[in-house]
Amino acid sequence: MEQQRDAVTALVLAAGGGRRLGGRPKALLPYRGRPLVEHAAAAARAGGCREVTVVLGADRERVRSTAHLPGCRLVANPDWEGGMGSSLRAGLAALPAGSSAVLVMLVDTPGVGAAAVARLLAAHRAGAGLAAATYGGRRGHPVLIGAGYLAEAAAGARGDAGARALLAAHAAELVPVECGDVASPDDLDTPADLARWGSG
Repeated sequence: MEQQRDAVTALVLAAGGGRRLGGRPKALLPYRGRPLVEHAAAAARAGGCREVTVVLGADRERVRSTAHLPGCRLVANPDWEGGMGSSLRAGLAALPAGSSAVLVMLVDTPGVGAAAVARLLAAHRAGAGLAAATYGGRRGHPVLIGAGYLAEAAAGARGDAGARALLAAHAAELVPVECGDVASPDDLDTPADLARWGSG
């Protein structure tokens, strides 16, 4: 069972167009000298995910040619403008066989690193089928979804809700994993956010 619960695939949702950032695709926004998508994929691997799937949307060909994502499975979401739900569905449909769980990460949360990823994976190894990072008790990302919930997650992924419907329906089974001491849940959504993160 231990080996099976180590087969976690990271699913990095990186399709957003950055409308409030002048239409710059979020995947290519600079953070510490490299595109955000590279940072997210590296954090997933360093935290213990064996496989990394990245869902691309806005300007995806430029992201493919610009970002260095060795070993990552790149999935195109042509319906990315429909919201996060469409990216979640696209990513779940492309998962490698045998994944015991999916760790859903957002490309625009640069404060989430390997330490938070590792905590979610540890919760899964300890038996959690559903888990979410919390920050001062408030739920955020990453979110871990076990194999038994994946079909329901895909069915409920609509608009910008992502996995919200799934987590609400199974609130009693959701394991909170406090990460506030090792990560920040703040997203990078506006020019002010860019300045605050020092990534512009």
